[in-house]
Parts: sequence; C-alpha cells; structure tokens
Amino acid sequence: MFNSDSRLLITGGTGSFGRAFVARLLHNFPEIKRVVVFSRDELKQWEMQQQFPAHEYPQLRFFLGDVRDRDRLRRALERIDTVVHAAALKQVPAAEYNPIEFINTNVLGAENVVQACLDTDVKRVVALSTDKAAAPINLYGATKLCSDKLFIAANNIRGTRDLRFSVVRYGNVMGSRGSVIPFFLERSKSGVLPITDPSMTRFNISLQEGVEMVFWSLENALGGELFVPKIPSYRISDVAEAIGPNCEKPIVGVRPGEKIHEEMITSSDSFSTIDLGPYFAILPSDGSVQCLYESAGLQVKPVEHGFAYNSGTNPNFLGVDQLRHLIREHVDNSFHPV
Repeated sequence: MFNSDSRLLITGGTGSFGRAFVARLLHNFPEIKRVVVFSRDELKQWEMQQQFPAHEYPQLRFFLGDVRDRDRLRRALERIDTVVHAAALKQVPAAEYNPIEFINTNVLGAENVVQACLDTDVKRVVALSTDKAAAPINLYGATKLCSDKLFIAANNIRGTRDLRFSVVRYGNVMGSRGSVIPFFLERSKSGVLPITDPSMTRFNISLQEGVEMVFWSLENALGGELFVPKIPSYRISDVAEAIGPNCEKPIVGVRPGEKIHEEMITSSDSFSTIDLGPYFAILPSDGSVQCLYESAGLQVKPVEHGFAYNSGTNPNFLGVDQLRHLIREHVDNSFHPV
C-alpha cells in the first residue's frame, strides 16, 4: 500500500484517531517517505512530537494549519499523494450553540480539502464520517452529511486525474474523548451514573478497528463509495451496568440533538448499498461506481430493498460481560466495576 516514495497527510492528525493512525502507519510502513500531521493546535503537536521523537521518526512532519485556510492546505499538500481527512468539530451541544463555526470547519473546510487535492498531485483521499450523518437531527450530523456529499461528488470533477475520493462512516469509538464510556468511568467515582434513556443504543467500534477500516479503504476504494463497517451495538443501560453495577442510575432524559437509536444506513440508502463482506458500501445512485466494480471483476452483492442498519435493530449486541472485557482491552486495563 505504501512504499519508500509514499507521502501521506492527515488532517486533524493530533486527535485520538490521528495518533492511532500515525502509530500504526509508522509501525507497518517504516519505509514511508513522509507523513505530515496537519492540525491547528501547537500544544497537541508538541505533545505528539514527544511520543514520536524526530530522531526515531525522521519521516514525520508537523504542519500547523486550519482546514478553513485553503492556501495553507495547498502548501501542506505539495508532493503529497494520500490524504486522510479526520479534522472536524464534533461536540453535538457545541454545534447547536455555535452553528456557523461547525459549518466553517466541517463543511467549508471539507470543500477546501477537496479543492486543494484537485489543485495538487494527491491520488487517494479518505474522509472520516459519523453515524450521526445518516438522517441527521442535529447540526453536527448535518454538517458531516454535507461533508460526505462534497467528498463523494468530488469524483465527478476529477477529470483525467488519477484521484479517488471515498468516505468511511462508523459509530461511537470506544474510549474516545467525550464519549459515554470515559464519562461513565469518571462519574462512577461519585456513585451516580445518569442515563438519558434506558432503551438508548449506540454502535460500537474500537479505535484500532477504525484505523484498520481506513487502511482497507485506502487500498480498496475505487472512488465514490461511502463505507460502513459491520459492528455491534450496545445499550446505554448495559454500559452503566458494566461500569457501575452498584451505582445509582437516575433517568435524566434525552439531550437536545440526540437520537434514541443511531443509523448508519437508512432504508432510502438501501437501493444503492452493496455488501462487501466486512463492510457495506453506499454507492452513488447513478450506478457509476457499481459499473466500476463490475468492470473490475469484483463481486457486487446488493442489499435487500428497504434494508436499514440501525443500532436498535442490529442483530449483534454486546452484553455486560463483553463490555467489561472491551473496556479493559481498549480503554483502561486496570478497570474494575464499582
């Protein structure tokens, strides 16, 4: 996938995903020529430089910049051939209070990445999305849906360039900042775990699985796909039971912008969704990408019309014991229920 001539840039590279992706990239492909971490927080870049010192990782570069600044992006993308776009504003309540800031970063920033890639020699682009972009009810999800559409539509204007844009969409990353598991782990010290709704469910993916999905997409995407992993769900009430079986669990109600169940594929998407084994792929409805798959001799298995991929109806659910095991494995190896 990558060799001694490969040059990759990751936007938002100092975030949870970026750190894990860069670590796996440098471990699996130590011969890679250049890896550029593009982000706007100099403190996080400095902290990441301590984790990856220059004398051990001379191919790693840190480039201060914001995806809102197209000129800066163009400069950063000089001689880059692969881009992973992970930069985004993500907090749902903050989006409701500061909508234009999320639009500027998640929508206009995505368009800046697209245009900068078209203006340079980039060949492969994978953008990260979220389950909240499927039938969104909050502004964060709406901005990520717009971002998804921009990256998919960019394939229409690439002309004769050897350039492919694709998107990966997945659910809650276990242990990521601001997610429910770290929140419950911290709140369990007080003996009270507030539950929004006992029937609420979410998709679950580990950070490592998310990283592997992006590597798979970079290697296999033909351009125009929105990839969705087949992953388990959990009930918020089961997460609370796994972490704090002896804690009080008051019901506090659903917060603004939250769904009871998340979706990654809606029934309306089913008419252009195919099953690729470990992943689904939502294709453009004009059939162009499906023709690419067929002409490449790849097996295309459409899902049934009306199929929907919903965290509440997902046949694969994690139980309390499984959640405890995964928390120890992916979040805190010293974890014990309280």
